[in-house]
Amino acid sequence: MLAGILGFIALIGVSLAGVPMAFAMLAIGLVGFALFKDWNAAFYMAGQISYETAQNYGLSVVPMFVLMGNLINHSRLSKELYDAANAFLGHRRGGLAMATIVACGGFAAVCGSSVATAATLGKVAIPEMRRFGYADSLAAGSVAAGGTLGILIPPSVVMVIYGIMTSTDIGKLFAAGILPGLLGVGLYMAAVKYVVWRDPEAGPPGPRLPWTVRWKALANVWAAAGLFLVVIGGIYQGVFTPTEAAGIGAFGAFVIALLRGTLTVLVMLRVLAETVRTSSILFMVLIGGLVFSNFINIAGMPEAISGWVTERQLSPTAVLFTILAIFVLLGCVLESMTMILLTIPVFFPIVMQLGFDPVWFGIIVVVVTEVSLITPPVGLNVFVISGLFRDISTATVFRGITPFLVADVVRIAILVFVPWIVLVLPSMMR
Repeated sequence: MLAGILGFIALIGVSLAGVPMAFAMLAIGLVGFALFKDWNAAFYMAGQISYETAQNYGLSVVPMFVLMGNLINHSRLSKELYDAANAFLGHRRGGLAMATIVACGGFAAVCGSSVATAATLGKVAIPEMRRFGYADSLAAGSVAAGGTLGILIPPSVVMVIYGIMTSTDIGKLFAAGILPGLLGVGLYMAAVKYVVWRDPEAGPPGPRLPWTVRWKALANVWAAAGLFLVVIGGIYQGVFTPTEAAGIGAFGAFVIALLRGTLTVLVMLRVLAETVRTSSILFMVLIGGLVFSNFINIAGMPEAISGWVTERQLSPTAVLFTILAIFVLLGCVLESMTMILLTIPVFFPIVMQLGFDPVWFGIIVVVVTEVSLITPPVGLNVFVISGLFRDISTATVFRGITPFLVADVVRIAILVFVPWIVLVLPSMMR
């Protein structure tokens, strides 16, 4: 137990010193495993994990969904999603911010990346909101918070990693994320409503568009809706597996990009390079996380925590909220993927022992790790927005995301006490 705690402390210290998290987890996991066994066993373990990860058929989902997201990102779809949402909501007070949230949810359904969602919609939505006199805090906060929906609304790379690590059905995880994602969109819109109720000048209304313009804007998003229905609907109906769905989704995004005339040879080469780079980073993080997890397991940390819980006879709810509090604290210094890789090997056996549903727990974990994308001091989406717009400080963005953090707390509470919202769609899957 002590060795595992020291390993976590060393990992956080090394990462804060500037070492990439993938290599920090790999190095500390390798050294820790060697201290318990020997160096030959440690190197063999690391080599075996690297080989098995590269050969894992289920993980072929990752580069395919990354490719799909990159192709969609170069198809100008974000602008059309925003225009469609703006056509129906822009005339309301705070309507442009609400439209941004809705567009983020729609883009997340065909992208699967929070950072890509925040960066892409930020370029479209923030200049428009500033043009109508929106406060920078609300404009930036709505984009940063809306971007977090990218890892919850399927397809989601984080869900794929969780499913593979815990042997949980990825298709059921995708189905389980739909209603919580829609709930998140609704609560974020309520947060915008609260902001403009307190300060009407923060989000002045835009012009009311005629219905002909609204329906025309809505018709332009058929590609995104169709791709989502094919990929997720096919999984839900049992027509094809998540791995096959990833390939179909990537091909569908390729066709959409061709039909829109945005896919030149140079763009395709750039898309492929981005896909290789992103997939390589994800695989390196995954390998490092698995090596570190083996060290944590051999150090006996999961068994020690489980024994501690049993001895004190804590209620399942108390244990769950303790785990969620740890996630929130880790989210202040770690990003979502790293949190999943580090904590799931420790907490998942305990959660299963307490009788919680693995699909439900997976969605709760994803929602909680979403918060890490907008919490100080690491909040990745916050720094993405601040990097895109140099005149908007990180302090301004963090101030803007405060009401959205409150909405996230409300959402977590609802999902914890009303698990039906998560489990109803997976229970009806074929």
